[in-house]
Amino acid sequence: MKPPLAQRIVAEGLGTAFLLAAVVGSGIMAAKLSGGNAALALLCNTLPTGAILTVLILMFGPVSGAHFNPAVSLAFALRGELPGKAMLAYIGAQVIGGILGVWAAHLMFELPLWQLSGTVRTGPGQWFAEAVATFGLLLTILGCSAQTPSAVPYAVGLYITAAYWFTASKSFANPAVTIARSLSDTFAGIAPAGVLAFIAAQMIGMTAAVALARWLWSAR
Repeated sequence: MKPPLAQRIVAEGLGTAFLLAAVVGSGIMAAKLSGGNAALALLCNTLPTGAILTVLILMFGPVSGAHFNPAVSLAFALRGELPGKAMLAYIGAQVIGGILGVWAAHLMFELPLWQLSGTVRTGPGQWFAEAVATFGLLLTILGCSAQTPSAVPYAVGLYITAAYWFTASKSFANPAVTIARSLSDTFAGIAPAGVLAFIAAQMIGMTAAVALARWLWSAR
């Protein structure tokens, strides 16, 4: 028996809020402490993100599946594993939760609540990077779910930790994260003008991963 939809929605919203609070909050802290060293700042942003993802999936996975990502929810809907009504509710909770998480980070660091990012992230390399990042993330989730479900929290945390460094876009790989980060003019931000292209690339990566996973792990 799955938990009631209301419980699953709260888990998705709260989990996404904590994820964005960690991403943006650690970015702010990294910028404060790194002394202008970009590599050190990125490392300080990367480790908390991978760590909190692992914790959140372990915490909320038994309740909602711990998607925290519209691309993941849509992927499970395409696979027939999440009803359309639940998918829409998940996505709504993820977007709202992400924005609330960004605002929480701003409040903790005594920054203006409402912001728009000025960090430009655009161009073919960045868009391709987002497609690759999302493709790899979905393969990680679907592949581990098919073979070793207990490994999913650790695999996702490790994948995102790595993808921060090997992708040109620093691996947003999540439409809710992309939208929320456009509302933070901090280290982790993305200018609103770049959001739609990032989301389009993420959807391409997700679709390709769903198709490949259906073939690779169909027997399982």
